[in-house]
Amino acid sequence: MTQQRKTLFLSVSDIRRLLALVGMPRFLELLVNRIRDDFARWNEFNKSPRTAIHSIDGVIELMPISDGSRFCFKFVNGHPKNYFIGLPTVMAFGVLAEVDTGWPIILSEMTFLTALRTAATSVVAAQALANIGPKSMAVIGNGAQSEFQILAFHYSMGVSRINLFDISAQASQKALANLKHVAGLELLVHDSGRAAVENSEIVTTSTASKARVSVLTADMIEPGMHINAIGGDCPGKTEIDPEVLERARVFVEFDPQTRVEGEIQQMLPSFPVTELWQVLAGQSPGRTSPADITLFDSVGFSIEDFSTLNLVYELARSHELGTEIELIPNIEDARNLYGSLVQGLSPMEID
Repeated sequence: MTQQRKTLFLSVSDIRRLLALVGMPRFLELLVNRIRDDFARWNEFNKSPRTAIHSIDGVIELMPISDGSRFCFKFVNGHPKNYFIGLPTVMAFGVLAEVDTGWPIILSEMTFLTALRTAATSVVAAQALANIGPKSMAVIGNGAQSEFQILAFHYSMGVSRINLFDISAQASQKALANLKHVAGLELLVHDSGRAAVENSEIVTTSTASKARVSVLTADMIEPGMHINAIGGDCPGKTEIDPEVLERARVFVEFDPQTRVEGEIQQMLPSFPVTELWQVLAGQSPGRTSPADITLFDSVGFSIEDFSTLNLVYELARSHELGTEIELIPNIEDARNLYGSLVQGLSPMEID
């Protein structure tokens, strides 16, 4: 007898509802822990760099990964010009499937979830690489990702003083308005990146321009800083001056992907980096002294989407969220696909 199965669909509204039920601080805590745990079992995953189709306007990517039990992929784009036509610059959805059958168990929105998992991954790296107990962070680039980063560092690491800078004063004011209700958070807008970075223990760079720019230069860096570089995410797009990389201990997600898309695309192939999982698994040191400058060259990797989809699947089930959809046909005889297609239709409707 055919096993009747459906796929759980999580819409934008479902994700909003899930966050309302769980709460942003708790959701980020669960996501940080899940991502850290999955990075620590890195060698259990079948990994590959994402497949990317680039154009003059942006990039469309597929990001696959599997741990042998479940497989996931994410469709995601990056189109900076979308802002000017009223579309998101990043849009995404994801699928989680069983490896033993290939059945997709969840289809979910991932535009919101990508922003959340990027912020959670930044925290995972900072907890492993930054000096203990940071209280201040500069955020250079106050666009779509900024609030997620600020909340993740505030809730997960107790960072309370945020120094904002963006070439668009409107972007900084947007961040202020969105976060003014958050208790214990002090937000200050500066008129330059240099002023924002001064006296900041952590520096997050998140710019959208698809170009080689230097929003962070070597003369802005102080001993002991941790740099969270999340804006460099495609060939030809960087935001950190090469001299900063030369002064720092650099950590990446997946070396083959970051060499092409990250800040280190500016460096020689021999430039030394450490994959983050090696630190989390205890195979390599992170910060070796309080004076070290550490830099997380993050471009986003599919293991983070795997962690996120598994977490939201569990939470959605426990909170009875989502809609069961017939994404895949339930077929009485798997060899009779055509018969299943025309079942219930008359010959006149088919011909």
